[in-house]
Amino acid sequence: MLRQRTLQAAVQASGIGLHSGAEVQLTLCPAPPDHGIVFRRVDLKPVVAIPARAEHVSDTHFATTLVVDGVCLATVEHLLAAFASLGIDNALVEVDGPEVPIMDGSAAPLVDLILQAGIAEQSGPKQLLRLLREVRVEEDGKWASLLPFDGFKMSFTIDFDHPVIREFPSQANVDFSANSFVPEICQARTFGFLEEVERLRAQGLCLGGGFDNAVVLDDRQILNDEGLRSPEEFVNHKLLDALGDLCLLGYAIVGEFRAFRSGHTQIGRASCRERV
Repeated sequence: MLRQRTLQAAVQASGIGLHSGAEVQLTLCPAPPDHGIVFRRVDLKPVVAIPARAEHVSDTHFATTLVVDGVCLATVEHLLAAFASLGIDNALVEVDGPEVPIMDGSAAPLVDLILQAGIAEQSGPKQLLRLLREVRVEEDGKWASLLPFDGFKMSFTIDFDHPVIREFPSQANVDFSANSFVPEICQARTFGFLEEVERLRAQGLCLGGGFDNAVVLDDRQILNDEGLRSPEEFVNHKLLDALGDLCLLGYAIVGEFRAFRSGHTQIGRASCRERV
């Protein structure tokens, strides 16, 4: 029997918020069986708990944002992907701001943080969600689908009209049944376009974004001195985001996920439909 997992001990880290640019303190704590992943905004009085559940998704522009009673927490997907990749079912996450820190733009520092805390197996059986039928969401030529499969695997295809991105692999396929932890996925950084970053900053957003936590492109080239971490980094990051968003189902998935050009919006809708 597969058993639930939590952290062995509490562990802390700090980083900047992608949009605010302000420093955020993050604390990961153990939690009992059947607790799930729950965030707490400890900067507020009283403290507000925000369960990592699809029904609490409020915004999906550029990141996944959760809201409970009007209180938001943004950019949760990378931490959720780190939990999912290590099989963590239960954790209490304390954050002293409106965003989970962006770290280096990937899930790798968050995976390291969890490993620093240690992983503890619990007495309760892991809660699984087995797909019995296809659940599919389509919108403007983008789609995301969950299908029956005896295990858990994911495939993602990107299609960007950009000369640099088109030079690199556009499809990623991972069978997590064989290996739940895939370093290449966890290390893939978010990416964006210089023109888009400048526009967002003019709106008071993406103030913490830069070359330290994203792959940045102009219309001709990658601007980061170090380039990509792997040829598949663009598509792998999309798969990383999808892994984190699927964690909002609240269960370990027994099934297959496929996506074409999709983002947080389509995946969030597919998750909400499956929970219904």
